Amino acid sequence: MPAQTTHPDHQVDRELVEAAAHVARTRCRGDNHTMAAAARARDGRIVTAVNAYHFTGGPCAELVLIGTAAAQGVYELETIVAVGDRDRGVVPPCGRCRQVLLDYFPGIEVIVGSGDRVRAVPVADLLPETYVWADHQLGTE
Repeated sequence: MPAQTTHPDHQVDRELVEAAAHVARTRCRGDNHTMAAAARARDGRIVTAVNAYHFTGGPCAELVLIGTAAAQGVYELETIVAVGDRDRGVVPPCGRCRQVLLDYFPGIEVIVGSGDRVRAVPVADLLPETYVWADHQLGTE
């Protein structure tokens, strides 16, 4: 399916949204796994993951996806989306995930919104005037 433009500079990767929705429908069962994420690697591959809910604060689907991607040798992600189970649709990343995504992939685009208002935005737009982890690392001398 071709990407649809919702902003002059940012296209929504509909295939990526469908990949996350498919995982949410088929793999998110019960309270332990309620969110799915999908990301497109720079080489075009799609990586998927689900969250691991736990009352102690298990990792979100986006964070599991970062580890899953690394385990598959994918270190350059271009776009990411999270979709909720029970046909909840696209769900924006929480604050922790926004910060981690910005730190790991400062140029990544995040698909947010719902219905006909789904759009891809740079992660930095979701976290303006943010703390930038890399800016505060001690230099090696």
